[in-house]
Amino acid sequence: MKMSKKAKKIIAISCLLVLITVAVPVTAYAAGDPLTVVNNLSDFIFGLIRAIGMILLGFAIVQIGLSLKSHDPSQRANGFLTLAGGVVITFAKEILILITGG
Repeated sequence: MKMSKKAKKIIAISCLLVLITVAVPVTAYAAGDPLTVVNNLSDFIFGLIRAIGMILLGFAIVQIGLSLKSHDPSQRANGFLTLAGGVVITFAKEILILITGG
């Protein structure tokens, strides 16, 4: 695949900007209570996990719909397994709270 000089230059500048953004240290100011910081980080991480679970749920619904249209049992099984995994990932925090009792 041949690229023009302009495209190479745009890609190089984009990579440089990403590298600078990642490499430059940013000062983070913590809250007064360390437990609050840990809880905020936990909420953020579980929010990301919930978003991934919702994406999996959407993908599973599409996969099940396509399998019903094409009458493909293996794709249907994969769709239902993905659906179950998406539900578990989406509600991971609630499941952990139920297991630990806290």
